[in-house]
Amino acid sequence: MADAEPSYIDYEAFLDPSFSATAFANTLVLSTNNPSDTPLDLSTPLSRVLFDVQEIDTHIDALTTKSALPLLEYTKDNAESSGRILQEVEGQVASLTESYKTLEREVIERYEVAEQVRLTAERLCQTVKIGRAVARYLMLGRQLEVQMAELSSTGAGAAKREDHRAMVRSSNTLLSLRQILTVSRPGEEGEDLDRIHAITTLKNELVVPAERNILSRAQQVVKEFSMSSLLSSNPSSGQSSNAASTYAQTEDTKSRTTSALLTLYLLSPTSVDTTIENFQPNLLINVLQDYLQTALKSSLAALSRALATLPSLDRALLEISARCQNIVALETLLESIKPPVHPLLESLGPVNGKSSENAKSANFLRPLLQSLDTSSLPSYFWRSLASNLSPRVQEIMHRGGVSARTLRSNKDRVRDAVRECVNRGSQLPVGPLSRGKTVMAGNWEREAAVMVGSIIGAIGR
Repeated sequence: MADAEPSYIDYEAFLDPSFSATAFANTLVLSTNNPSDTPLDLSTPLSRVLFDVQEIDTHIDALTTKSALPLLEYTKDNAESSGRILQEVEGQVASLTESYKTLEREVIERYEVAEQVRLTAERLCQTVKIGRAVARYLMLGRQLEVQMAELSSTGAGAAKREDHRAMVRSSNTLLSLRQILTVSRPGEEGEDLDRIHAITTLKNELVVPAERNILSRAQQVVKEFSMSSLLSSNPSSGQSSNAASTYAQTEDTKSRTTSALLTLYLLSPTSVDTTIENFQPNLLINVLQDYLQTALKSSLAALSRALATLPSLDRALLEISARCQNIVALETLLESIKPPVHPLLESLGPVNGKSSENAKSANFLRPLLQSLDTSSLPSYFWRSLASNLSPRVQEIMHRGGVSARTLRSNKDRVRDAVRECVNRGSQLPVGPLSRGKTVMAGNWEREAAVMVGSIIGAIGR
């Protein structure tokens, strides 16, 4: 607009990007009228607008006529340039299209075929892995079936007897079966194995019943554990000393109980994050605690009845001594058994040598003593029995009658009998466990004093 002739029209206002026709018209009307007049005179602003439009049109026409040749040349140059650019671009597009077709033919189609092959190979690998896991599980199931048959009996005819070592072998097989189905990370051997009908059938019809049967047998063996010969060697029992357990029988009892304890240890429940350091053999501890509680309840009931009828006291104390001797033998046996290698547990490794030292001193007795918060099973037996016996004696004395008078008049005899019972029961039974070991009677004076005090103290009240 610099070369244009001077004009009263404000071209800058019209060319401003923020130009508003409504605002311009309003300003024009207000500048040619008084806002208070009615009606407004619109002919004057309209004429001015028409004149401005005509002036602008004339100006555009003059500029176009004057610059027609340069504009045509500029347009022609642009058209020719655009044609050349389009021609070059079309060539490049054609080349690019051809390259893409080649790429699609050489890469994409081959990739699609290769991807199908990869998926097929991956599925085949998964099938092989699952097939191998299924075969291994079925093989272990067959092995477990054979071991369960061995557990039931071995030999023939009169020599037919239970093979207790098959419990431990079966337990290891059960752990291997459990390990296959335990999946801690994706892609492991047992992943999706529980969705296979043959596996679920084998698990429900063989594995679970077998584990239940083995646990029941192991618990029964521990409950029946007895190595004391006090009752069998007692003349009043109606049996001669020749009826005492032989060395072979006590060895068999020790061996059977060891197998049962190992079985309970191995089959105790574990989780994915359980390690050797934090593993607690709950099944083993619970069965041993039940054994002690059964001995305590039986001893408490027998001694309570015997104190009410003193003629049966010697027999009752002999039974209690035998039970305590069994507990002493059990403690010695537990102390001699080291924890076996557990296939489902991983060690955290020694920390400053502590883990290795604990492994060397580990045995089956330590977790039981920790759960009972005691340092000795016989001491726990006598002290627990004494704590529960005192109320029973008080009850006898409160009832009065012949029982109370007899008990009070024979308290010296009762004291000596109870003390002898504690000293006798705290000895290790004669047998394989007692070889090279001696137990001093004086070591149990405190327990004897606690037992005597629970009875004599209640009598004197």
